[in-house]
Amino acid sequence: MKNFKIGGVPEHFNFPWYLALKDKSFQKRGIELRWIDYYGGTGQMNKALRNKEIDMAVILTEGIVRDIINGNDAKIVQVFVKSPLIWGIHVAQNSKYHSISDLKGTKAAISRFGSGSHLMAFINAKNQDWDIQTDLKFKVIDDLEGALSGLPKGKGDYFMWEKFTTKPYVDQGIFRRVGNCPTPWPCFVIAVRNDVLENESESVKIILDSINNETKKFKSIPNIDVLLSKRYQQKIDDVQEWLSLTQWSQENIKATELEEVQNRLLELKLIDKKMASEKIIAHF
Repeated sequence: MKNFKIGGVPEHFNFPWYLALKDKSFQKRGIELRWIDYYGGTGQMNKALRNKEIDMAVILTEGIVRDIINGNDAKIVQVFVKSPLIWGIHVAQNSKYHSISDLKGTKAAISRFGSGSHLMAFINAKNQDWDIQTDLKFKVIDDLEGALSGLPKGKGDYFMWEKFTTKPYVDQGIFRRVGNCPTPWPCFVIAVRNDVLENESESVKIILDSINNETKKFKSIPNIDVLLSKRYQQKIDDVQEWLSLTQWSQENIKATELEEVQNRLLELKLIDKKMASEKIIAHF
């Protein structure tokens, strides 16, 4: 039995992994796969990959591409979710800000530098034609819990996080959502450390094949909307909308998509160079 550790955010996107683990899909094929939740998101997982605390991660595309270019010794082996991630732009319920334009020059609460919430603040600023140097400021709040407690106290002025994950807190009146900002590329990829790819490529293939079998049938599972609603404490209507918008993938990222990610990161000065696709994408 081969042992592997995989990291991911504890969100509804990753429910297929939970089901596959519950069904012992990996164990049946000789893989002891341990899932580790990373509440701090992309930045925390990048660090875990670098420190060899995990072998692989289900991670935001732009976050891992940037970190690979900056020295993370890993590669993308597959797109996991090919639809865009819809980032909600949130303020505290009692905030004086009521539109995205009101947020120009205020502080974005981010989980950490290099995280998805950090990188997408740049994408949003660019979409709004803001001056990156003067109109974008940051306050580190660690994770979603940090934003829930910090934003109402003035620790940051707005917070970007996946729209459906934060919807219950909008319904509860902790956050107000003033807008959305979708990613201009497939949102989640699976990344694997290069030393694992070199030594255990067949096992990685088995893991990918097993999760792909799960995602192919995921939407047709009876009452999957009810299961998701209960597990993630979401309204059934929100879950059904999310399911209609979300598409899983069983293929790797295209070179053209990677080029778009790198171009945007370079344009925003989040990387200082581009890298050849074969150094970022693993081909089996």
